[in-house]
Amino acid sequence: MKPLILVVDDDVKITALLRRSLDYAGYRVCEAHNGLDALEIADKIRPDLAILDIMMPGIDGLEVCRRIRKNGDALIMLLTARDEVSDKIRGLDSGADDYLVKPFSLEELLARVRALLRRNAPEADKTLIFEDLKLDPIRHEVRRGGRLLDITNKEYELLLLFLSNANRVLARELIMERIWGYDYSGESNVLEVYIGYLRNKTESDGEKRLLHTVRGVGYVLKE
Repeated sequence: MKPLILVVDDDVKITALLRRSLDYAGYRVCEAHNGLDALEIADKIRPDLAILDIMMPGIDGLEVCRRIRKNGDALIMLLTARDEVSDKIRGLDSGADDYLVKPFSLEELLARVRALLRRNAPEADKTLIFEDLKLDPIRHEVRRGGRLLDITNKEYELLLLFLSNANRVLARELIMERIWGYDYSGESNVLEVYIGYLRNKTESDGEKRLLHTVRGVGYVLKE
């Protein structure tokens, strides 16, 4: 799945520019224009990377950075017009992974984004295992015990997400955004349908259930 990047700036021209550039570079992008919205979106969709402007009304970028760092594992890049060493130290001490001074070149920002995401990327060829469920990314195969499952691409992506977050409750909004996109209709029951498909295929030989519903929240892969 393409990395998801949250862009936060109260200047709509900057967010629009970054959204176009990041989208063209192959990333999925969502945006917010103040700190409160940024925290709400980050909690729902858990982006891979957040690009935060520091100077915003209300909750500034440093506080947003601290709260995201406390509640999740997203990478964080701060944007600011301040270029003093003390400002950079404050930004990095708040939990940021990188710090870019305005005005900046899009080429440099994209290069830093690539470097940050490479640092946090899982091993692409690593087999994921939970109980007797195994996902082999090289062969693009999923097995339950010794049984090869006949699954679609979307079912594979769902299992990859669950196996990468075993024993962690994933909110419905997060799953929908990661697999079908942030703007996908929240009224659709497509997720429930696909969970049903996966349960049928992973339990067809009488195996115990691994994909569990957490009512009012989402789903979890657990014993």
